[in-house]
Amino acid sequence: MTDPTVPDASTEAVIAATVKWLERAVIGLNLCPFAKAVHVKGQIRYVVSEATTPEALADDLQREMEFLAEASAERVDTTLLIHPKVFTDFLDHNDFLDVADGMLEELELDGILQVASFHPQFQFEETEPDDITNFTNRAPFPILHLLREDSVERAVAAFPDDQEIASENIATLEKLGHDGWDALWSDAPSRRESKK
Repeated sequence: MTDPTVPDASTEAVIAATVKWLERAVIGLNLCPFAKAVHVKGQIRYVVSEATTPEALADDLQREMEFLAEASAERVDTTLLIHPKVFTDFLDHNDFLDVADGMLEELELDGILQVASFHPQFQFEETEPDDITNFTNRAPFPILHLLREDSVERAVAAFPDDQEIASENIATLEKLGHDGWDALWSDAPSRRESKK
């Protein structure tokens, strides 16, 4: 499942694939130590954008920024804006982050929210496309991740060395390898389960 993008998947299928990725990769491999708590508490908002143009995605992004800024953190701590039909090219998606940051400033939400991203073709600088370390930031679909600054600050206070997290993630993926990553998405029972 190295590139599991499904262009015409239903909203339900897109969210299901995203939750599966969150549970098996992000939480299962402990790539983000902060993800489990908000997932367990049901504080993640999943929104699938039908946008097929950058302008339409910007409209959806603005709406979600405004929603998250107004919502109770107890109810919605973070939002995953999944956009399977636009910016399927990673470099285009990456460039759009400048637009997203500009929108935060225009809405006077910089310092309140921030935008991170995941993408099926995510690639760190100076790596080859199939380098396993890129998979720390690969998701089934392009995603704009809206976070609350105060939540990020609390997380950083609990885990002050974010470079250590990044280093551990790289080590985890290198140990896992491509076969191990692909095995995460297999729903076949393990040998142990099949013997029961």
